[in-house]
Amino acid sequence: MRQIVPLFVGGTLVAFAPEAYGQFTSGVNLVEVYATVTDRQGEPVAGLKADDFQVAEDGFSQRITAFTAGEFPLAVAIGLDRSFSMGGTGNRLAVAKSAARTFIGALRPEDQVMVVAIGSETEVVAPLSSERASVLGAIDRLDAWGTTALYDATRVALDAIQAGKGRRALVLLSDGTDRYSDTRAADLVDRARHSDVLIYPIALGSARPPVFAELAAATGGRSFFVREPRELAAVVTTIARELRFQYLLGYVPTRGPSAEPSWHAIDVTVNRPGVLVRARDGYTGR
Repeated sequence: MRQIVPLFVGGTLVAFAPEAYGQFTSGVNLVEVYATVTDRQGEPVAGLKADDFQVAEDGFSQRITAFTAGEFPLAVAIGLDRSFSMGGTGNRLAVAKSAARTFIGALRPEDQVMVVAIGSETEVVAPLSSERASVLGAIDRLDAWGTTALYDATRVALDAIQAGKGRRALVLLSDGTDRYSDTRAADLVDRARHSDVLIYPIALGSARPPVFAELAAATGGRSFFVREPRELAAVVTTIARELRFQYLLGYVPTRGPSAEPSWHAIDVTVNRPGVLVRARDGYTGR
């Protein structure tokens, strides 16, 4: 059952569900988009109104008919690379585990978290829960093992976090080098684009794989490249703070429904100088 939240926008009562895209009983297709707005320092920008946003679908301007801002229910998966390459020089696994604990500590108590261990096999070592002790314990018990089937693991994490309510996010901590995945990079990006999960990949080490930036851009998340371990705690705290405050925009497409599902590109902009807005780049629908 989708939770319908009534909102008044311009004097009109609309049904607004805090999920990605849905068919409502009225027969009206309301497209919903989470948008993150940050300033030049990367800090979340609060206080924006619906009139500050412009939304285009397939190049055509859309009228925002539902709008809300603030903190939303959050379900987040933490993907931890535990492969042997993470446990070598510098012990990146220990650094990543510490960062995961910092990230969890920056969330609200009611936010739900799950942990996915990435190695030769992908394992959900802590199922989705708002109870912290079991999640932190699962992180503590992880040790280096196996190779990095990163693309396969990301696909598994995307599927697993779909059970969450409200916003869904995936934070990946990895040295970024995929080995022996059955999933191809292009297929993973396509899967992410259709999942409505914000992806925040963090590359630890000497390089950031191009697929990290593609995953972030496709979903409205943000990718990071951390060379120095001491920088990581600030990065995960930034992500947690960003996830705490977002905008949810809704509109009914001006186009008529199509016979078959097709891809529709979305572009969200803000008429404020010096700000950056990130949102998913489209959806598949009729």
